[in-house]
Amino acid sequence: MFDTKNITLPFLLRTLTLTVLLTSEHASASVFDSVNCTTNSTFAPNSTFDVNLSTLFSYLTSNVTNGNNLRFFNATAGSHGSDAAVYGLFMCRGDVPLALCRECVGFAAQNIASSCPSAKEAVIWYNECLLRYSNRFFFSTMDEWPRYQIKIPLGDPVVLHSKGFYSALGSIFNGIGNEAALALSGSDNKYAVKQAAATATTTVYGLAQCTPDLSAADCKRCIVDAAAEFPRTCCGGSIGGSVLFPSCIVRYETYPFYQHSGTSGTLTTTNKGGGNSRTQVIAMVAVVVVILVMVLCFGYFYLRRKLRKRRKTGLRIRKNCNSIRPDMSASESLEFDLDTIQFATNNFSQGSRIGKGGYGEVYKGILPSGEEIAVKRLSRNSGQGVEEFKNEVLLIAKLQHRNLVRLMGFCLEDQESILIYEYVPNKSLDHFLFDPSKRRELTWSQRYKIIKGIVRGILYLHEDSRLMIIHRDLKPSNVLLDNHMNPKISDFGMARIVDTDHIQGCTNRVVGTYGYMSPEYAMHGQFSVKSDVFSFGVMVLEIISGKKNSSSFDSCRIDDLLSYAWKLWNSDESVFQLLDPVLQESYNPNEVERCIQIGLLCVQENPDERPTMGTIASYLTNDSVEMPYPQEPAFFMKGRTRRHASGHESHSSESILKRYWKELVGGT
Repeated sequence: MFDTKNITLPFLLRTLTLTVLLTSEHASASVFDSVNCTTNSTFAPNSTFDVNLSTLFSYLTSNVTNGNNLRFFNATAGSHGSDAAVYGLFMCRGDVPLALCRECVGFAAQNIASSCPSAKEAVIWYNECLLRYSNRFFFSTMDEWPRYQIKIPLGDPVVLHSKGFYSALGSIFNGIGNEAALALSGSDNKYAVKQAAATATTTVYGLAQCTPDLSAADCKRCIVDAAAEFPRTCCGGSIGGSVLFPSCIVRYETYPFYQHSGTSGTLTTTNKGGGNSRTQVIAMVAVVVVILVMVLCFGYFYLRRKLRKRRKTGLRIRKNCNSIRPDMSASESLEFDLDTIQFATNNFSQGSRIGKGGYGEVYKGILPSGEEIAVKRLSRNSGQGVEEFKNEVLLIAKLQHRNLVRLMGFCLEDQESILIYEYVPNKSLDHFLFDPSKRRELTWSQRYKIIKGIVRGILYLHEDSRLMIIHRDLKPSNVLLDNHMNPKISDFGMARIVDTDHIQGCTNRVVGTYGYMSPEYAMHGQFSVKSDVFSFGVMVLEIISGKKNSSSFDSCRIDDLLSYAWKLWNSDESVFQLLDPVLQESYNPNEVERCIQIGLLCVQENPDERPTMGTIASYLTNDSVEMPYPQEPAFFMKGRTRRHASGHESHSSESILKRYWKELVGGT
């Protein structure tokens, strides 16, 4: 574990000095440049292709380490031409020592496997080597895609704006393609280097190399196309740069980066000014050291402060979460190790990220068994989120219902707090409901099924589980949809367990989402099962209409969905005007009307007047059950006056409601 107590400024300076000396005298350690995974064709874990790919990596690494002194090798694993065949190669830069070549290929095989866990084609570039594999036969074929370009932006602006610099680049790359092609047959190491004077004190050094399986003509074309990426005229260039193709590489710098012995490869010199080279290198190293010392001095103090703060956060996380493990010990272990989660999510890559919430990010992952998972990674800086993490683990681990998202486990390691859920592929209800094109995919029968599924899930929380649980943050974005559009309630970070003998609670920390919070909770912090009923009622009206509660209805100058639904219900107008226009041609009138009535019953101002989830379930399953007539919604506004307002008491109530109203619709 990295401990700041062992970090001292002299230690950093000694480390820096050693690094500079090693860099000057020997080849630098492999520095990662880029990896590219082709994702249009993938393979399953433990498939024949997967086995063949592992075999290929073994071929490549063994042939670079068994004393064959190879800088290039290609191999095939599996039967040539079959769907499971894998073709691969490695190539080391011709000037690097064989020991460094072996090290680089080993790194490349390891990292390409972890970076592209399911891609059938990939390429990885390091400073010293490249490695690639594919399900297609590519040997002796010139490939220019994918490609990667590196630019070194720092440098003397006088040099970068001089004509001599670009003349030197032109001089190097006008002929180096032909020399690299000739080197394929005339040299053991198959590369070409060239240098040219840019100014009286600056020399530009270039290197080009092709994979040795190419023909001379293909090699020259590859080098020419790669070099064309470099600017040839003033003044948009870089002081150094590389262009990396799968079949060739080109690079230039203003220092002799290659280790040319004079006996291998092809060397061409133009106005070489060799007497200045050693002086240039010494001056450059001195400048770099001064800059790095300044950066490290700043970084040293910043790092100590940051890690001290992180240790405090880690102690707080461990203190809050240690009480989780005993609750898990009675059942099978739900704890995952961090390595498994990192591998499943490709080390939490951006490509794996599927969502972001108030307390962290959500990633899609694939376990070694092939099972898909959703990984909720708690932000390290979210002190508030620690309580929600602990709450969610303790709650969901005890809940099992088809309309609740299933918790598969958790991870507490290396200051990480992670929840692992079943992966629900269709995202959340709001992803469909409020998208103009996607909501057409939700037929009335699907919406009715979703409403009934949500009821079953909430009913389980309120009445059928061993605990009485109030969710406190029910909304469409917290309802996930599986492959068959079955709803699953998620995100229990705000949920509370209440004693069945005391079915309500009170808090001075109001959490949740405006527009879905009941008035007694939003204004007084009082929550109960009827708070969830209110949120459910808002969702029902949104599912029917395809509109958010905060939507405005200009035709009748109404600023929210609840008021619009009440106006239609309490007038001679057709209540079916509330229905989403995309459903007008196909719906069940009786089901729609009963759902509108249920929604309005749920959003009544008096919690005692709202039905329980058990009662709502009976309304939906038994048409013969008579429903009461709803009272006006909690936030129904007529003009800017409450319908029954009178005197000072009503005015006070109206002021509170208007304050909430501003939060709800963002009004003024």
